[in-house]
Amino acid sequence: MSSTLTNHQVRLAKRPEGMATRDNWQFTTEPAGEPAEGGVLVKTLSLSLDPAMRGWMNEGKSYIPPVEIGAVMRAGGVGRVTASRNPAFAVGDIVYGTLGVQEYALVPQEEIKRAGLTKIDLNVGSITQWLNVLGMPGMTGYFGLMDIGEPKPGETVLVSGAAGAVGQTVGQLAKIKGCRAVGIAGGQAKCEWVVKELGFDACIDYKAGPAAVREGLKTHCPKGVDVYFDNVGGEILDAALAKLARGARIIICGAISQYNNTTPVQGPKNYLSLLVNRARMQGMVVFDYADRYHLAVSEMSGYLKDGRMKSREDVVEGIETFPEALTKLFTGENFGKLVLKVAD
Repeated sequence: MSSTLTNHQVRLAKRPEGMATRDNWQFTTEPAGEPAEGGVLVKTLSLSLDPAMRGWMNEGKSYIPPVEIGAVMRAGGVGRVTASRNPAFAVGDIVYGTLGVQEYALVPQEEIKRAGLTKIDLNVGSITQWLNVLGMPGMTGYFGLMDIGEPKPGETVLVSGAAGAVGQTVGQLAKIKGCRAVGIAGGQAKCEWVVKELGFDACIDYKAGPAAVREGLKTHCPKGVDVYFDNVGGEILDAALAKLARGARIIICGAISQYNNTTPVQGPKNYLSLLVNRARMQGMVVFDYADRYHLAVSEMSGYLKDGRMKSREDVVEGIETFPEALTKLFTGENFGKLVLKVAD
């Protein structure tokens, strides 16, 4: 009986100012519970840790409601159905959805669609791949690049956060589509991996000095940037705007350099480059493409199988490590998609 199972959870205790610390979280324990008619109980196996989570902790209007104080922290993950009163899900099914930072997710019938609870096939990809290339980061990279970036063979695609979850998908996909792929990442090891393992044409180490990005763009994007996929914002966005080609497309996916600011977010100073180069800059939220995820999964799982695309994950174990694991995203410590393993 699932009512005898203990559920360890991580709840938002208070909203962070700057970087979130362990003090912002409350660890709670309660019975896992039994699903009502139409509901399911899911045992969490692994959770996706994403930069967007920092934004969900803030109060205020956004593309998704903030996590309430006292609520289980929102997180996407992969789990196993352990009890079901819904004919669409059988005990033992492996599912993806918004499970939250907890060991068990009790999902009532009316929440199944909102949680995006979907059966997944581990023959198509591993659990960590379903949280990376085949999951939300991969969907973000795919639809941001293909729908907004509209890459054409021979164009130069620049992506910041190139060694991260979204960035690695964007660059590899750009190469598959016949483009020149240039990454920006932090540290020599990440840049070497991006070029040697993922097949980017070049990667700029933004930690190599104050002029590293500007000089790197001169060297590696001599004809300008046709598509810029921005995951970081701030000074790197400004540097990219200064190197736009005529008719460039900029995808605003995230601004990880700004998320922990205690002062107002700094907007781009070089925005007039959009006018001069007849360029456009557009924001994207992956949830807008939910009805087409299956198409991207089908395409990119083929690339994983034939070796044209690789998927690297940085796995941290134990739900109790969540506060420190999340911080790795903002210090640049993670190498690849950050995943929190909760159970086998």
